[in-house]
Amino acid sequence: MLPLVIAPQPILRTKTKELAVPLSPTEEKFSQEMFLAMANYKGIGLAAPQVGQDKRLIVINTSGQPTAYFNPEIIKVTWRKVVMEEGCLSLPGVWGQVKRPQGVLAAYLTARGERRQEWLDGLLARVYQHEVDHLNGILFIDLTDDFTKGSELVANYGKR
Repeated sequence: MLPLVIAPQPILRTKTKELAVPLSPTEEKFSQEMFLAMANYKGIGLAAPQVGQDKRLIVINTSGQPTAYFNPEIIKVTWRKVVMEEGCLSLPGVWGQVKRPQGVLAAYLTARGERRQEWLDGLLARVYQHEVDHLNGILFIDLTDDFTKGSELVANYGKR
């Protein structure tokens, strides 16, 4: 099982490296290991830095359809923003209200190396944004001061 990295480990503050195209079988295997880790840790999203890897790869499962996004980007966001409580596997015990766009135009590679763009909305858009933030060294605690649980732990986790 891939080990879960807990803040304030430096890799969680690192901007990750893009994966080479075409994707290697190793990257596909790693994404499958990330799905297993996400399920094991009872998450709905997981980014490679959270399991100690400097790679631009996230996995998400908000609807029973686990999906891997290789080299994910956010191209556009909707003007409407929504506040919602967020937590993070790498920040155990901390929860806070985070304002994010309701939808995003996501660009990424599939496991087959195909470039895709699609509009994501609602919970999927929120998780996608949260996980892409991980790839850029941003944690949800950097985006809020409205902590609903665990505010006493935030200083230990390295809020920017």
